[in-house]
Amino acid sequence: MTIIDQLADIEQAALTALMKIDTSEAIGEWKSNYLGKQGAIAKLSRELGTLPGDQRPAAGQRFNAVRAALDEAFASREATISSAAQHQAFGQDAVDVTLPGRLPVVGRLHPSTRVLRMITDIFADMGFQVWESPEVETDTLNFGLLNIPEDHPARDMWDTFYVETAPGAEKVLLRTHTSPGQIHAMRAHAPHPVRVILPGKCYRYEQVTTRHEMMFHQVEGIAVGQHITFSDLKGTLIGFAERLYGVGTKTRFRPSYFPFTEPSVELDVECFLCKGKGCRICKQSGWLEVSGAGMIHPIVLRNGGYDPDVFSGFAFGMGPERITMLRHGIDDIRWFFSGDERFLQQFV
Repeated sequence: MTIIDQLADIEQAALTALMKIDTSEAIGEWKSNYLGKQGAIAKLSRELGTLPGDQRPAAGQRFNAVRAALDEAFASREATISSAAQHQAFGQDAVDVTLPGRLPVVGRLHPSTRVLRMITDIFADMGFQVWESPEVETDTLNFGLLNIPEDHPARDMWDTFYVETAPGAEKVLLRTHTSPGQIHAMRAHAPHPVRVILPGKCYRYEQVTTRHEMMFHQVEGIAVGQHITFSDLKGTLIGFAERLYGVGTKTRFRPSYFPFTEPSVELDVECFLCKGKGCRICKQSGWLEVSGAGMIHPIVLRNGGYDPDVFSGFAFGMGPERITMLRHGIDDIRWFFSGDERFLQQFV
């Protein structure tokens, strides 16, 4: 059998096999078997050198014609298979327009944001303005001007993130509480009365546990003026508790200690779940701690620009995450900043 006859047989076999192919994988294998560098056409073309010189031109032309015909047949079949695959995919992804539509996924406020807004609304009704203060503070503003000098043992209450600064420069840190905002607000208003709340993020370098996070929110509040007394502080916080937990909520004040207030107290509210009987949320005590407060220390008043012989004031602070945990029985603060949709979807 001559080379031309073998070439004709290969062409016929290739076209017959091609018409039976209906997948992309199979047509790729066909191309390799017949048109590839190691395919049937290429192997047979190596025998052209054995032909007499006068027969080689005609044989070469025939090889080129067969290759061109197979290339054209391959392209046509490949297009047919690709089109069929697209139609099949379109059929699988078809939308039944008669089915009821799906509601769009809408955003929602983070639980910390919801409570922050609730606290802001309550104190706004009492005449408090919102004052924003920086999250990066100097050591002097975060501690020194709040009656917490470098050798003060109270500094152990706040594990601090310090920011690297140039040698000899004043220490800079991520604020450990919103209390530095007291100084900013007082200096901006002195010698006039001031009544503001200072919500924001705080940072502490401590181990993350179910009860502690390295980042959290606080809401600080101050009121400074003439003849402000501890009774004003009590009335403000009791009014806040009744707005937050309901009219008639029982409260109590316990003595405490904060360097920037004197005297200092803790505000407790009766557990709203067990009504004072004792449960898991209140640790069987019947009470929930919601705020620390006190009369602003004379040294802090003076550092804020007020004469403590003429002016007095009170300050308080609370944590929105803690209030949210108490309101909803959440036992792990790490949920708030986990980004877990299962947790966030509960607060619609």
